[in-house]
Amino acid sequence: MTKNDTPGAALDALARCSSQPNKVLLTRVGLTLPDDLDLAEWERAGMQIQRIIDSSTWCLGDWLIFGREHFPGRYRHAIDAVGLKYQTLRNYAWVAQRYTVERRHAALTFQHHAEVASLRDPEQDHWLREAARNGWSTKQLRAALRNAIENDPSGRNPSGVVLPRFRIDEGRLTQWRSAAEQADMSFDAWVIAALDVAADQPRADQPVSDPLSLPG
Repeated sequence: MTKNDTPGAALDALARCSSQPNKVLLTRVGLTLPDDLDLAEWERAGMQIQRIIDSSTWCLGDWLIFGREHFPGRYRHAIDAVGLKYQTLRNYAWVAQRYTVERRHAALTFQHHAEVASLRDPEQDHWLREAARNGWSTKQLRAALRNAIENDPSGRNPSGVVLPRFRIDEGRLTQWRSAAEQADMSFDAWVIAALDVAADQPRADQPVSDPLSLPG
């Protein structure tokens, strides 16, 4: 991730537009766009906004990781004080802790990284490189990964062993699948993420109760 891909850089770019007459105006509560804004400028503003959102997701995850490590008894109070939702932050942190900053691909979204976060590091790197090289969307990356797993002669996920089967009621399965779709993740990746989040949870915290919430 380069300096130009940070939330500050994207905000600076929008601010430059905001400082010009009859251009995009960014405020805390919204965006004002002039009627004479051309297509290229409109697209550019959208790209900057998306970069802000995506970079901020990484930053919030990193922020929570730091707080858990340095202020284990107090960080939850800080989260409440600044008005952030811990469940969502915890899910961001689950992805962020699986990638050093150097391994994060600026050309891909946070959601791309979430999709393969449950794999081993070399496999993460492989699939992220493929996604960047081919310009895959998150869904295309998911489909490519699913195809690779289905064509694996061993019938196993390339990053580990097959879990034992267990029975659940249909209503719960439907709820889980719906949550995975809302998070824009494959069902397998969502289940692994949810289990990892629960396993990483400090004993002092409450058990996982909400479905994974990741940016779409």
